[in-house]
Amino acid sequence: MNSKFSFSIQKKILLLIFVALAVFGLISARLSYEHYLNATIEQHKRLGVSTSALVASVIDADRVQNFIKNGELASGYMNTKRQLEIIRDSSPNIKYVYVYKILEDGCHVVFDLDPDTATAGKPGEVVEFDEAFKPYLPTLLKGGKIDPIISDDKFGWLLTVYTPVYDNDGTCQCYAAVDISMDHLRADTERFFDSLAAVFGLMLLCILAIALLLARRIINPINSMAKTTGNFAFDNEQAMERNLEEIRRLNISTGDEVENLYQAFVKMTNDSVRYVTDIRHKNETIRKMHDAFLLTLADMVENRDQNTGDHIRKTAAYVKIILEELKREGIYTDQLTNKYIRNVVSSAPLHDVGKINVSDMILNKPGKLTDEEFEIMKTHTTAGGNIIASLIDKVPDSDYLYEAKNLAMYHHEKWSGKGYPTGLAGEDIPLSARVMAVADVFDALISNRCYKKGFPYEKAFSIIREERGRQFDPKIVDAFFAAEDQILEVADKFSEKEKQETSE
Repeated sequence: MNSKFSFSIQKKILLLIFVALAVFGLISARLSYEHYLNATIEQHKRLGVSTSALVASVIDADRVQNFIKNGELASGYMNTKRQLEIIRDSSPNIKYVYVYKILEDGCHVVFDLDPDTATAGKPGEVVEFDEAFKPYLPTLLKGGKIDPIISDDKFGWLLTVYTPVYDNDGTCQCYAAVDISMDHLRADTERFFDSLAAVFGLMLLCILAIALLLARRIINPINSMAKTTGNFAFDNEQAMERNLEEIRRLNISTGDEVENLYQAFVKMTNDSVRYVTDIRHKNETIRKMHDAFLLTLADMVENRDQNTGDHIRKTAAYVKIILEELKREGIYTDQLTNKYIRNVVSSAPLHDVGKINVSDMILNKPGKLTDEEFEIMKTHTTAGGNIIASLIDKVPDSDYLYEAKNLAMYHHEKWSGKGYPTGLAGEDIPLSARVMAVADVFDALISNRCYKKGFPYEKAFSIIREERGRQFDPKIVDAFFAAEDQILEVADKFSEKEKQETSE
């Protein structure tokens, strides 16, 4: 400890706090600058939107064509122009007010209140589209609404708002447009940023000088530990052991509290790796027990039904394929987490658990059910929901049980609202149940039953496609067909299995 710059960890911590505060100040200043800029832009947007809406309210859409054709000679044109001039002059930030009819060949001037009368467009004059607006032309030509546009070109830094003006038939006849000048904002923000940069530049030079002196004794060891920790992976046991060895190789030796911290850090990391490894093994065992329990329970119910075969395994496989395809396509991303998919797939075998309450006579009837029998069969949905609800009361923190309840209760609901038991429609039906509906019907269509032969795949696909938007969620049907090869692979595998079991 004979180093010229050797001193206690307390002083080192004080210096580190000073540096941290300086960095925090810089970040805070930057955030303040961005907040100011964004808040000012938002204020300009509100001004633009309200002004454009006011301009639109002044325009009589039914007179637009006459205004374009006859200009100032048209009845009401000059009165409307005076109102627009009042609106334009109501704020110094409003630079231009104009009304255009957007057609394929360009912007047809209805009103152009350019302060420079020499450059103002005349009624009926066609103005070429600005480059900034070309991406929005398809929407503008259809009479749609677009968000405020910020452009910076020969006319200056402008925020432009277009508001469609509709006639009594709901047809967009023109757009009321307002340009809000933001040139003053550029100067304000530049002055703010320059002052801020000068102050913090000086501060950073001072801080950097101090940091360079301390880097070898404090910052480097801590950064080494932080960097190694940041790269720590808990993906598998090999990765954790490899990361632990990297931490040991740091071999930090400073002769002060930093070295003590490092030694404690190594021990804690080693203990954490052992603990995480143990937890992984236990969790894996619990997961396998959990999946086996669900499958056993579902098998007990399915074995009473002589018609279903490997129905629970096939539908679970189809559900997994569909959910993963939806996630891959970025559909329902707010719900389709890895945990959610795992819960749904794990609980999918329980979707028909309510059939335990249906008598064997109805369950295994070799012919079509009577209306009365079908009503009894339909009760398997509510029965299944009630069975799982009772489990939820006993194990409230089991997320998979909530999805199991949704699957059991609602997998016969229809997108159109004509399903059962509650007549839910559209996205009011839980996502897991909407996916199971497609998987369940597809498997029922292609599977042999004692009262029917399974349909060919083409016929089953045709029926699924026909029910898109009626019985099934259109997005889920699209995902089902997008993953058609995987669906067929599962169907073929179980079909081959059934053939082998039949031949034996």
